[in-house]
Amino acid sequence: MERLRSLIEQSVRDGLYQIVLSNPRTKGGTQKVKIRPVMLKEQLCFQESRFEGTKVYHTNKKETELISGVIELAQSDFRQLEIRTRGWQATALIGKKGNLTIRKKRMEATLDPVLIHNRKKNYILEENTPVAFLQDLGVQSTEGKIIKSKFDKFRQINRFLEYIADILPYLPKERTVRIVDFGCGKSYLTFAMYYYLHVLKQYDVEIIGLDLKQDIISRCRQLSEKYGYDGLHFYQGDIQSYQGKEQIDMVVTLHACDTATDHALNQAVKWNARVILSVPCCQHELNGQIRCGELDSLFSYGLIRERTAALFTDALRGELMEAQGYDTQILEFIDMEHTPKNIMLRCIRRSRGDDNETERKYRRRKRAQIGELMEFLHVQPTLAELLQKY
Repeated sequence: MERLRSLIEQSVRDGLYQIVLSNPRTKGGTQKVKIRPVMLKEQLCFQESRFEGTKVYHTNKKETELISGVIELAQSDFRQLEIRTRGWQATALIGKKGNLTIRKKRMEATLDPVLIHNRKKNYILEENTPVAFLQDLGVQSTEGKIIKSKFDKFRQINRFLEYIADILPYLPKERTVRIVDFGCGKSYLTFAMYYYLHVLKQYDVEIIGLDLKQDIISRCRQLSEKYGYDGLHFYQGDIQSYQGKEQIDMVVTLHACDTATDHALNQAVKWNARVILSVPCCQHELNGQIRCGELDSLFSYGLIRERTAALFTDALRGELMEAQGYDTQILEFIDMEHTPKNIMLRCIRRSRGDDNETERKYRRRKRAQIGELMEFLHVQPTLAELLQKY
């Protein structure tokens, strides 16, 4: 287990975000263990959460206890470890004979993991601090108090802004940042994004909100003018027909229905956007395509087929974006109890270009893997077809 010990020690040095131990060796008992860094009384500790049935047990450990504890769990209780740090992630698989396989992948650096976990206690947009657009959108009272029925929306807005905070290092400071928000709807998050980037962070920013409903677009325009948000514009239109500007730094698409997400991702690749934040919705396409003899008995249950097809859809989207030169993460947007549509694809364009031989080999290998997956499932996702020309 020395290789595993070295990997865990390196993860702590590199800024550990999370360790997940899963695939238990025996039934019953602990099904999963999650470990994350926390600050307790200005001291770095690691919180261990053990999932047993419907209960979760928490303990806090020091670094030395963390490493020895994970090794012990891997040797006796679990066959799989997933490790995520600021700059890489790895999966360790332990075979029945004790043989160890480690797969490691570089990721774009994120914020300090301790700050990520601790900041959840403090909202970026604070309670009881009046913000005009939150009041007009019915989230706050005139005194700044959060409307009880809108508190989930308030949490969602702040959660979204945490993701925006994470990608700030990838946005230019020396010129105007250009962002397109496809399917902006009532634009809770569009207004929040502009307020955070321009008012709080002083970025020179231009954001374009796009939606099919003219009455919603008219209302958003009125509010934008009311607040003096000169860099925030709203237009009626769909994702496929929008032409817009040649240079776009970030594309946001939240709850675009079914293949509209694919067209948005394709447009983002066409623009060579640096950052993409996408929360897909209503993934119907693969549900009607999947044919896989090995899994047919499982797919005979309609609900299982629907949910599995949705997950496969987003997983393939993530892989396709990787093959286009984007480091892609699939993240939880908001808690499951608020909405079942809680997956976010966060795609960051890698700095190394396609002229790099290592990058070219990686993309070829990734495309071959995707082809094998599509053949196994007998599917042809819209995004795969759209990206064939790149």
